[in-house]
Amino acid sequence: MSGLNAHLAPQGRYFGTAVRIDQLRERSALRNAVLQNCGAVTPEIDLKWAALEWNRGAYNFQPVDELIGMASESGIAVHGHTLLWGQSVPPWAMEHMAANPGDWSVISTYMQAVLSHFGGRIGRWDLLNEVVDTAESDNLRRNIFYKTFGPDYVERALTEARQHAPQAKFLINEYSLEYDNPVDAARRVAVLRLLERLKRSGLPFDGLGVQAHLDLTKGRVKRSTIKPFLEAAADLGLEIFVSELDIQEADLSVPKAVRDRKVSDEVRRYLDIVLEVPAVKGITSWGLSDGLSWLNSDEYKRRDVKGAATSSNRGLPFDNDMRPKELYYAMNTAFSAARIG
Repeated sequence: MSGLNAHLAPQGRYFGTAVRIDQLRERSALRNAVLQNCGAVTPEIDLKWAALEWNRGAYNFQPVDELIGMASESGIAVHGHTLLWGQSVPPWAMEHMAANPGDWSVISTYMQAVLSHFGGRIGRWDLLNEVVDTAESDNLRRNIFYKTFGPDYVERALTEARQHAPQAKFLINEYSLEYDNPVDAARRVAVLRLLERLKRSGLPFDGLGVQAHLDLTKGRVKRSTIKPFLEAAADLGLEIFVSELDIQEADLSVPKAVRDRKVSDEVRRYLDIVLEVPAVKGITSWGLSDGLSWLNSDEYKRRDVKGAATSSNRGLPFDNDMRPKELYYAMNTAFSAARIG
């Protein structure tokens, strides 16, 4: 066995990536890189509610079923992302919840259908995605679920999911937890308070997903910031998964070699920190190739004076042509150096 996952597997950890089955069908180099380097895959968009059930009762399980089939043939696990996320709710469900406050049946029907369909083929799920908002007095985001069911929708969702998948692991997945600034610091406090409250209540969940969308405009990650937060989550008995790792560059105008060194240095610094925490069980990059990165959408591309895109972000381990970059080798080194205990 070779590739990135080979260094983590003996530690009881894994390296994975977010993928789409249509991209794997069309791009043999991407498929080969996934098979060579990954112990787990996350369906990038195909497990979100709006993708699964755009029309009420008409579930589109085929893309994920196909991905599971490909993965299982190679001994690769599938990580479920995500059951409930306020930004990926089909319009019919938004309308139903807005018109029927308190009607939990729409959630229970959806969860039962999805969790029953996949059963033991998906053993770990991001059950709740991005629920924290420190601008609110109770630190909970005012998404459609909060507006329809109130703040205890979090507890109800955890309980509902466990009924349909008693053996699965369920995670709460959050972003902006990495940097030494007031915004990230407040989010770390809010997330820990939520986790502590849920654990005190005896709610059935198993772990924390840390998205880790790193950002060079925020400076460098610090051990004194990240490690105590992860250790506090681990002290609650939770497993921790870096769930969406990539990095946004600060300056796309400098030479490519300089850019790649800055990216690889920051990711290596981050990985060295998080892999010191035994409760960290997996590292998942949000894609493998720069050419397929969400950070290369129009919103993030550098533009010239006429508004044309002139460069793109280089925040993933392979370039547009699926050649490994300096970041790939930095990740390889960090994984090789990591030790449990």
